[in-house]
Amino acid sequence: MPSKTAKITTAALTLATGLLAAQPAFAETAQAADNDNNQAFTFGVIGDIPYGATEIAKFPSRVQDLNADKDLKFVAHVGDIKNGSSVCSDEYFSYIRAQFDTFTHPLVYTPGDNEWVDCHRTNNGAYNPLERLDKIREVFFNEPGKTLGATMPVKSQENLGLPEDVRFDKNRVAFSVLNVQGSNNSLLPWTGLGKTAPTPEQLAEVEHRTDAVIAQIHQTFADAKRSNDRAVVLMQQADMFDPSLLADATANPATVSGFREIVQTIVDETNDFDAPVYLVNGDSHVFAENQPLAAGSPWLNIYGSAAADNLQRITVDGANNAVDYLRVTVSVNSAKGADVLSWEKVPFSK
Repeated sequence: MPSKTAKITTAALTLATGLLAAQPAFAETAQAADNDNNQAFTFGVIGDIPYGATEIAKFPSRVQDLNADKDLKFVAHVGDIKNGSSVCSDEYFSYIRAQFDTFTHPLVYTPGDNEWVDCHRTNNGAYNPLERLDKIREVFFNEPGKTLGATMPVKSQENLGLPEDVRFDKNRVAFSVLNVQGSNNSLLPWTGLGKTAPTPEQLAEVEHRTDAVIAQIHQTFADAKRSNDRAVVLMQQADMFDPSLLADATANPATVSGFREIVQTIVDETNDFDAPVYLVNGDSHVFAENQPLAAGSPWLNIYGSAAADNLQRITVDGANNAVDYLRVTVSVNSAKGADVLSWEKVPFSK
């Protein structure tokens, strides 16, 4: 009978032989993954769509246009799946979910204020916005950690009750999708329900969601530094630098008070990150590309923050301007700085 030592030695030799035999295949797999990580790729961004009956009718065609762009690795919808004067009904949410399910690309969606924050309005159905937020999560985020459309795994804040806040990484670019709302981050009173000031439950929701957003921003940058990522891309609905709000915000910074902590967090992390940071948002409906917190910007005084020259803001066309999608290209792994991301508007076919 062989000794115990002999048995162990024989088993070890067998395992080693198996590993050696498998090594070429393993090496090929690793090499393939390496090559994939080094490839340029593209993704699409839409927002504030569909708005109104005409755009709702066109929306299936819009989805098919995005599906036809075979090079897209994913599509992001940065919120507002309806206009601000239509009913926030369960039936409408189900309709949009059915359309989202026709995406052949992974779809990353973050809610906008029109589908929950502003649903207190009489013409929206006079809903409690928090009840509508629960419904949005039930309808669109029933499988936390997975995208809509084609499945792509993402890291979710489901444990904090915010399955819509997700993170993922592609080709050394960190993506972070955040539930940040228009209507001053949901601090405006629910006038449709007869309220003249934010309610305690409203304030509690804003505080919890904002804390979660800030935590995710910190985690995104921490992981990006650890992975030596080449850029960070933040996506959200709210345009915290909406030019139409500039005059009011200059006269009264409280107009945008709901964004102050988030802006400060982005500034701090951007200035501590030796690479570009991109903030992609919807909300204001008109395409824009600028550095909103560059030296000399009026927003520095409004938010009381330091300059953040590496922060690039991109607003996608929406509402009546939603006649195109933004096609973003992420360059090969060797590219750095301003060469990492580039973008173009691609017209829809109808």
